[in-house]
Amino acid sequence: MVFGSRLFIRCVLLVLALLLAMPILTVLFSWAQWNDASASILREMASTVLPDYVGTSLLLCVLVSIGVVSMGTVSAVAVTLFDFPMRRSLEWALLLPLAMPAYVVAYAYTDYLQFSGPLQTGLRAALGLEGRVFPDVRTVFGAAVVFSLALYPYVYLLARTALSERANHLMEAARLLGAPLSRRILHVALPLARPAIAAGTALALMETLADFGVSSYFGIQTFTAGIYKAWLVMDSRIAAAQLATLLLVVVVVLLAAEQRAQSRLRFSSARGDRHGSESQPLKLSGVSAACVWTLCALPVLCGFVLPVLFMFRALLQGDGVMDLPWDRFVQWSVTSLSLGLFTALLAVGAALLLAAQARLQPNWLTRQVMGVVSLGYAVPGAVIVVGLLLPVGWVQATWPQSGVGFWLTATVLGLVWAYLVRFVAVALQSVQSGYARVPASLDDSARMLGVSGFAMVRRVHWPLLKKPVAAATLLVLVDVMKELPATLVLRPFNTDTLAVMAYQLARDERLGEAALPSLALVLVGLLPVILLSRTLRRH
Repeated sequence: MVFGSRLFIRCVLLVLALLLAMPILTVLFSWAQWNDASASILREMASTVLPDYVGTSLLLCVLVSIGVVSMGTVSAVAVTLFDFPMRRSLEWALLLPLAMPAYVVAYAYTDYLQFSGPLQTGLRAALGLEGRVFPDVRTVFGAAVVFSLALYPYVYLLARTALSERANHLMEAARLLGAPLSRRILHVALPLARPAIAAGTALALMETLADFGVSSYFGIQTFTAGIYKAWLVMDSRIAAAQLATLLLVVVVVLLAAEQRAQSRLRFSSARGDRHGSESQPLKLSGVSAACVWTLCALPVLCGFVLPVLFMFRALLQGDGVMDLPWDRFVQWSVTSLSLGLFTALLAVGAALLLAAQARLQPNWLTRQVMGVVSLGYAVPGAVIVVGLLLPVGWVQATWPQSGVGFWLTATVLGLVWAYLVRFVAVALQSVQSGYARVPASLDDSARMLGVSGFAMVRRVHWPLLKKPVAAATLLVLVDVMKELPATLVLRPFNTDTLAVMAYQLARDERLGEAALPSLALVLVGLLPVILLSRTLRRH
């Protein structure tokens, strides 16, 4: 009986790994079908669009790296090493841009700063000018600013965690040895936070490369936009697969860099002592306090407060709030919540199975499956879409009556599958963090009392995992509601979500109507940010 149950669990794990890895494997397998037609398409792309995709994506990554490192590091150093008015409030306020999808920030600033926007219109009227007052925001530089404002909290959060471990204690020791403040920051604090900064930057760059909403709305030639053009405009699955493979290689390199930085971060944190909490931040006053406060408040102002105000202005400036499509908004909200909740329950169930198996019977198979699952979140939605639709085309060409295309594109099956590939990793991380707080001695005590296997999970682990499981459900729900690239392509007919409608209405320059679903996404995105800020305050 025990052997049968173990065999069943292993079969379930293999099926789960296959389902979650298939889109990635399909994209990689597409290169095995290399032929003259594939080579011709790749040569044509190399002489036309590929240099633009590479150059634009590389420039965007460089600019975003500069932006997130500067804003995230400065704010982390400020709130960790210095004491100034409203420091406690800014500690959690600096996380607020995490609630803003990057494409919503892009819609807000475009509406306010474009040629027909209120700022340029007011300046032309006040100064008697004609033409543009300042350059168009829809450029690579504008996109880099948008991504930096939306993604700097990755660097801020990790750098602040690293610095809070032992920075104050070492800074105090350096001060007693006569080191000036600038040297203490440059030669003590920043080297300590370097692995965290690298890990946060890698996460921000993965999000940048995976984005479709900002690049498509701004009309810039990135890899993700190129994948959709190759598939939907050029009608070339081979070209889309080749571009997806190149993007996947870049993302895997970034993921390896992020994991290496995280391992170094854990090592440096583990060596820290507990006496760092006895050293207090340096108290500032006067002009220095005002400057540090301004440096911390600007990212919050530009990354959250102003975009929300701009979207509210766009919402209220039309024919009236009552004339907005409230009935359709309710339908979009119900669809988004239903997809998010259904996916979250499946993702959390899979995460619980994996985490419990890793706790009860750790083995090679479980470790490999968890590695496959963890890779999914780093894979851009565009790559997952190509990886799901390519085999559909192969099957349909071989067995036209199979109906595979119908089940994956005319129902929510393909959409939920794509969500699971990306977001099971989010649930797994939260459940694993919960298991890390469950002492192994409880398992030994339960076995002595005759409780083992999944009965232990139900009777011993589950009561202690309720909060991490609830957090995992919330995180997956919010991520699914904000997901745009996969939803845009794989959603069934007449199944519109808040993210899709915000994108489509903004693309049609109906920003007043786009503000309604955009603000709803921001409101939902605030929930995990509040949860995260409460967790940080407890620590």
